[in-house]
Amino acid sequence: MPSTNAVTGRSVRAVAERTTDLLNALAEEDADAAALARVLRAHGETDPVTSDDVGRMRAAAHRIRAVLAAEDADSAAERINRLLARAHQPRLTDHGGTTHWHVHVDSRDDAPLAEWFLASSCLMLALLLTDRQRPPGGVCAAHGCERVFVDCGSGSPRRYCSRRCATRARVAAHRRAAVSGAAVSRPRT
Repeated sequence: MPSTNAVTGRSVRAVAERTTDLLNALAEEDADAAALARVLRAHGETDPVTSDDVGRMRAAAHRIRAVLAAEDADSAAERINRLLARAHQPRLTDHGGTTHWHVHVDSRDDAPLAEWFLASSCLMLALLLTDRQRPPGGVCAAHGCERVFVDCGSGSPRRYCSRRCATRARVAAHRRAAVSGAAVSRPRT
């Protein structure tokens, strides 16, 4: 069992990372039960994943992506509230003494994966929005990238899913500026 001094911020960050990885995996057309099971195992989850789970989790992922695509905190809060309205009453669980105590808003410890994924993700997104008073994440702003991210940082809001996409966008902007600057400063003959 993990230490009993679990910090809420660490738990939120862990759920954010798991949610991001699952959302991006589910966006891949070839994602199957084995691929999702690998993502879940990487985050310490051992429940088996069936092909039925994949379809239901894709539907949940679509709803969660809509929250991350919100333009502002009000829109994100409205979307989170619609999803949380379907959630169950909050309850504490330690999964029969195997983990630290934490909050669940799914129906039970052995709830279907899609229900658990949607409920835990929405609770985490709600906590981030209330803590930072801004959308809890987004869709990558890099041209051609559709990956999502959850923003757990306390600084400026993120715009990119990774440093790689941020660098790629910055280099492309620099090249565009250099080309337009060269066209403007080129003497006419």
